[in-house]
Amino acid sequence: MERILRGIMRYRNTTREIMVKEFKQVKDNPKPKAVFFTCMDSRMIPTRYTDTHVGDMFVIRNAGNLVPHAEHFQDEYFSCEPAGLELGCVVNNIRHIIVCGHSDCKAMNLLYQLKDPDMASLDNRRISPLRAWLCEHAQTSLDKFQNLQEIGLDKPLIFSSETPLRKFVAYIDPENHFAIEDKLSQVNTLQQIENIASYGFLKRRLESHDLHIHALWFDIYTGDIYYFSRGAKRFLTVDETNVDGLMEEVRKYYS
Repeated sequence: MERILRGIMRYRNTTREIMVKEFKQVKDNPKPKAVFFTCMDSRMIPTRYTDTHVGDMFVIRNAGNLVPHAEHFQDEYFSCEPAGLELGCVVNNIRHIIVCGHSDCKAMNLLYQLKDPDMASLDNRRISPLRAWLCEHAQTSLDKFQNLQEIGLDKPLIFSSETPLRKFVAYIDPENHFAIEDKLSQVNTLQQIENIASYGFLKRRLESHDLHIHALWFDIYTGDIYYFSRGAKRFLTVDETNVDGLMEEVRKYYS
């Protein structure tokens, strides 16, 4: 806590005035561009690696960058994640939703272990909120990944996208660069697209192409950001080689 307090004092003496000016600029005319779901991992600092500023994004963080499927909320929506979707996309009319996973995700590392029935037992879930959270809201990701392992990691997966009738194909780490848990993390990131689209209050905008869902993935150890290209059917590095093509894809399909 001492480090936090010293950091606040440095902020007061350095960037405070700049931030206050930015707060005043967006106070009466906020124009956030995205709702950004990512992991609570302390290494994930989305405003830094997207170079965004005050008023640019609504950021929602939890263990494993999960967005629970609407099937878990039959009578009412009582979770932070759908509430954030409503605040961003209904109240503030934001047009882009981004889910960002990452490598060496501790939640995904644990999820991979939960394929062991003993690890995922009811007794273990009762004493571990994290295990309970993952078993409840990430089981679909684990099931999909285990199916991929059975048919072959080089085979494609099919995901639902903005509507049940729209599908996209994904090849997971075709160059086999990443650890098995990181492959699961990429599957989990893509699964959230389907989960987000399950909410009825987003249906009209999704069907009319007025609301779009994207997937990013951050490699902690190289600092590289990957964007899931539906054209390439895989995560592509956002770099000098690919950025123009990715920009064109975004303009073509999501503008």
